[in-house]
Amino acid sequence: MSASARRREIFHRVLADGYVDAKTLSTALGVDSSTIRRDLDALAREGKVERTHGGAKAVDGVSFEVPYVLKKDVRRAEKTAIAETAAALVADGDSVVLDSGSTTYEVAVALRHRSSLTVLTNDLRIAKFVATFPDVRLLVSGGELLGSVYTLIGDHAVAFMSQYSARWAFLGADAIDPTAGITNTNTLEVPVKRALIAAAASTVVVADHSKFGHRTLARIATIDEVDRIITDSGLPEDLRGGYHGKLVVTEVPNGS
Repeated sequence: MSASARRREIFHRVLADGYVDAKTLSTALGVDSSTIRRDLDALAREGKVERTHGGAKAVDGVSFEVPYVLKKDVRRAEKTAIAETAAALVADGDSVVLDSGSTTYEVAVALRHRSSLTVLTNDLRIAKFVATFPDVRLLVSGGELLGSVYTLIGDHAVAFMSQYSARWAFLGADAIDPTAGITNTNTLEVPVKRALIAAAASTVVVADHSKFGHRTLARIATIDEVDRIITDSGLPEDLRGGYHGKLVVTEVPNGS
């Protein structure tokens, strides 16, 4: 892989995850750590990332959304395991709010055999998939489209969610930290995500291990404002503290 291709891949990972670890990149891309450091330094000089101790993160204050095509196959096994654990909370006949995102899409997939569900969402991909369920009531918000991620935002989406009271909300996250809470890269999504939380009796955050231990620009909720945070067993032990018993770590089959 050429330097330009490698740096492009690193940048895509930052976009998808909000943070990259130099050691992990070295292993994944098959180059030594000094090469990765040079790559990260070059990306930082271009203003594409912000260097951190041991890696790099998305640039604070820059609002962008990662195209779904870049996110959908990243850590797919982890997202599937998380989604199955989340879906196990839902009973037939429940009402469910699904936030936009690739992990919440997998929650929708895991719910496909439930009956008599009511599903509310602001994600067009999720809506299209849920519409294939044989026994479902589907409610889709209005709003303005963030096209690359199929998300509806704005006052209409917020007003729509405020009309309903659901049993569960499954919320995605760009970053999770015990102090900063649940944070998001794009400030435009914050009011809708807050409305999703307010619309549900219980809020469950679904996020793979790469989202933990750092923060992005805009706070969605504190840890105390959510009921569960489901992640995968790739989360290091030293990052599992500070969540007040709300963290649920699910195993990924076959050690994926």
